[in-house]
Amino acid sequence: MNKNFYRSTGIIMILFIIQAACTFSPSPTPAPTPTKEDEQTSLPPVEGVFMPAFAEYSLISVRLPDTYLGEGYSLPIDLNLVDGLEDLELSDAQLDLLSQNGFAVASPVTGMWQEFYQVYESGRYYHMPNFITTDSIYHVYHLLFDKMLRDLETSYFISDLRSLTTAMLAATISQWETLQGTSLEESALRNVAYFGVADRLLELTDSIPPEAQSYVEAELALIYSASGAGISPLWDRADLPDDEKLIEDYSQYIPRGHYTRTEELKTYFRSMMWYGRLTFRLMDDFETRRALLLTQAIRSASAEDGTPALSLWQDIYEPTVFIVGKADDLGFYEYGGLSDQIFGSSPDLLDFADETLFTRFKDASAALPPPQVNSMWVWIWQEQETVTKGFRFMGQRFTLDAYVFGQLIWRKVGTLDNPRDLPKSLDVLAAMGSEEAYTILDEMGETDYENYESQMTKVRAEVAGFGLDSWTQNLYWSWLYSLQPLFEPKGTQYPAFMQTQAWLRKDMHTALSSWTELKHDTILYAKQVMAEMGGGPDEEPPKGYVEPNPEAYARLLALAEMTRSGLDNRGILDDTTRANLDNLIDELDFLLMISEKELSGVPRTEDEYWEIQYYGGWLESMTIAAADPADPETGRMQIHDQKSALIADVATGIGRVLEEGVGYPTAMYVVVPDQPYQIAMGAVYTYYEFPVGQEERMTDEEWQAMLESGSAPDAPEWTQSFIVP
Repeated sequence: MNKNFYRSTGIIMILFIIQAACTFSPSPTPAPTPTKEDEQTSLPPVEGVFMPAFAEYSLISVRLPDTYLGEGYSLPIDLNLVDGLEDLELSDAQLDLLSQNGFAVASPVTGMWQEFYQVYESGRYYHMPNFITTDSIYHVYHLLFDKMLRDLETSYFISDLRSLTTAMLAATISQWETLQGTSLEESALRNVAYFGVADRLLELTDSIPPEAQSYVEAELALIYSASGAGISPLWDRADLPDDEKLIEDYSQYIPRGHYTRTEELKTYFRSMMWYGRLTFRLMDDFETRRALLLTQAIRSASAEDGTPALSLWQDIYEPTVFIVGKADDLGFYEYGGLSDQIFGSSPDLLDFADETLFTRFKDASAALPPPQVNSMWVWIWQEQETVTKGFRFMGQRFTLDAYVFGQLIWRKVGTLDNPRDLPKSLDVLAAMGSEEAYTILDEMGETDYENYESQMTKVRAEVAGFGLDSWTQNLYWSWLYSLQPLFEPKGTQYPAFMQTQAWLRKDMHTALSSWTELKHDTILYAKQVMAEMGGGPDEEPPKGYVEPNPEAYARLLALAEMTRSGLDNRGILDDTTRANLDNLIDELDFLLMISEKELSGVPRTEDEYWEIQYYGGWLESMTIAAADPADPETGRMQIHDQKSALIADVATGIGRVLEEGVGYPTAMYVVVPDQPYQIAMGAVYTYYEFPVGQEERMTDEEWQAMLESGSAPDAPEWTQSFIVP
């Protein structure tokens, strides 16, 4: 039975393929109460499965006045009172918004700007005051975060993964040879093929037994074709009922994010996707025995240089836990601890064929938690927990946004006749407490789906219960935490333009764009240089302005410091990343100080105004620092083709996926509240959300081509309150 059968059944299926892990358990699964019949197999909790934290998150204090103490103006503002408009060619619609709200964002113009610093530099050459946006500084963190990940992958993870794969292939071959002629022979052979697939995806040339070769070739054909959902040849067996055959979405193996940059990164992407997605299901005894054999293999295997395979696995997994989070599928730690309690710490491999011991393991495993986010094919009549619970070698990671999406789509929301198969990005903001996001979702008709309101209420209560330790458990969650001050409504402590609904929606737009960069950077999961600043100083500096959101700068500052200390504690902070983070931390300190001064009505110094005015040069230097060397021998950076536009698919529905895109930056014009009133210009994100076919997952290059050809989809309708042509 092939994948065409599953396409033609017409049966609604659940397929939600996103990142997964166990750092969050909103609905913890209690351990079953033992009965007299199973008291003898009841075991204490598995110990030693948690690792120490990489870094602490240090709160940065913020000083806000009770009310805004700057000079200010009331809205609408008479534009005749504003200096600098005569130097701009704004449309009537832009002028109307400028008067009504105190700011306006220009619709993006194809081919005008590719990076944020270009917006600021273009304005500075005309002596126009800068408006430093939160958009621009969050974008810098994305640039450095993505650069950090690429460097870790190319300097450490890829070589470790190759050594680990070679070691595991050798260990599983040894197991297979030992188990030939026993009931575990086929289980062992399939594990050989499992690592054989990864070996070839990494373009290694280790010897693979001929008996496993057909499995390897069949899987590779499906992976490289990336043609969508199909039965995994390596998991398929004649004794499996049709609805228990493991169906894999092979479109997930299309390299995306920064993994399209080099062939080496493409191989890493596919192999990590293979290790992260395929589940040895607990409901299936054959697959569970495979997982037990694999657990023993990783304990015994070692690389050619003698490094234990487990150390190599930890050297990849543990840093990525700090960056993205833990896997919420079961893995080596859980299976290893439970296996020791049942079979002993050094079992004979044939002990896994002992029905009495194996039954004890299966019974005890009922107390292990199921995944909180489903990333597998589940038929409508199946119990999701039963069919998704199992072992993954290097499971994909649980993230809060993935959990929110999973709670707000079919089968939890909607009906068989009207399923909500794809979420909206606004679901995440609404779940994090944004009433404006919920209002927009309601206007879009999303709340009309059956059970949407009750599920949103449930998720909101769960999210509201998180403490600081939950929000700051890793960089991914801390990035989400740093976005919260953006979409909180601004009261009388802020200038008039920030109290408008239009500004609230602009801030939501910023948050969703930065979140899209986060999804892009984690889609799988140089000495500082200074650029030419251009131009010369005026006799007096233009009176620029920093978007006064001190809490946003404080949280991003804490995130940057956590990033630096976490990598340093692990011994993987290189000089390039240290210098980049040091520069970002210094700039965030400055922006925090200036925004507090603005809100409190404290005058800024001439030097501070000059620093604001040369912000575009600082942005350019950080963009260069986040680029990869065009010539690795000289270290010279390549910047001419740096493009801020990127895209990430974040959820899979019924035959389609949801794409979140950041376009090229555009200009925002703001009436600065200091007298004499003047117009200032800053750079902001452009943001898009749209579905595509499941087999059409987009790369950055495809998205950039779409933007540059002028064929991009329309921006969300709700952005029209602040973006106009």
